[in-house]
Amino acid sequence: MYDLVQAVLFVFGLVGLGYVAGLTGYLKPEVGDALSEFAVGVALPALVFNTMAKADFQGANPLTVWLAYFTASAVAGLAGHVATTRLFGRDAQAGVVGGLAASFSNLLLLGAPLMLGVFGQQGFEILSLVIAVQLPLLLTVSIILFNLMAARDERAGFSSIAADIMRRIARNTLILGIIAGLLWRLGGLTMPVVADRLIVALSGTAGTVALFAMGLGLRRFGISGNIGQAVVLTGLKLLLMPAAALAMVLLLGMPPFAAKVVVIAAAMPAGVNAYLIAMQFGTGQGLASTQITLSAALGAASISLWLAIATAILG
Repeated sequence: MYDLVQAVLFVFGLVGLGYVAGLTGYLKPEVGDALSEFAVGVALPALVFNTMAKADFQGANPLTVWLAYFTASAVAGLAGHVATTRLFGRDAQAGVVGGLAASFSNLLLLGAPLMLGVFGQQGFEILSLVIAVQLPLLLTVSIILFNLMAARDERAGFSSIAADIMRRIARNTLILGIIAGLLWRLGGLTMPVVADRLIVALSGTAGTVALFAMGLGLRRFGISGNIGQAVVLTGLKLLLMPAAALAMVLLLGMPPFAAKVVVIAAAMPAGVNAYLIAMQFGTGQGLASTQITLSAALGAASISLWLAIATAILG
């Protein structure tokens, strides 16, 4: 357990170094943008391609992994929407931002390197099953909900919504890396030695670069008011969602190793996607920014807590 906690602290230490570099002005925000583009556009796609092409998933059933994780995500998302609209009186579109903030885990910049550090390559292979579905699924749901909850005269037609979703998915290099890896695996192809060395080298940079870039990015988001709402949404993200995931893995009787990966994935701080969606639709930006920063600040403590709980219960 001590080694697991040390791995968590190491991961968040890299995030902290990036944040300090931005806070002190040692590195400019543009550096963070460039590092994030490299991590998301090159290193992480190489990592997921390599993983999907070679993984054995440790006997984990993809259907139970998806059912456990996305049921927990739906519970937290619904609670976030209700809290935003009913408890704080925000409009329905801000409620979508609240739901997304409470249910969208940072599985790329934070989750991938943390799983590698805590559970090793085997843990990341299981996490990849979630990564493969989370972005296209929650992106699709959020865009549809935003348009459905818009005023009728501003609502986009179905064809426009579908085209927007497909454009986003087609441009996402991570999804393309997942698809390419699966096709390579299904085709039973052999990786050329030089190509394999290149992919492994790029994959090896993903974790460090992604975590440092995330720290630099947090400096940009910052606290933008909405403290009470952000505290509630952060509680839903860091407490309710992993609790729901733990209940689901127990209910489904998942193997302990895969079950722990699902619980810790659910316990990750909020991803930046809620902020990006809020920016696109012009509502809830301050709420999303504050909640992302707050959940990241509390992430090390919450993940250590859920590691201890999951280990005690699941073994």
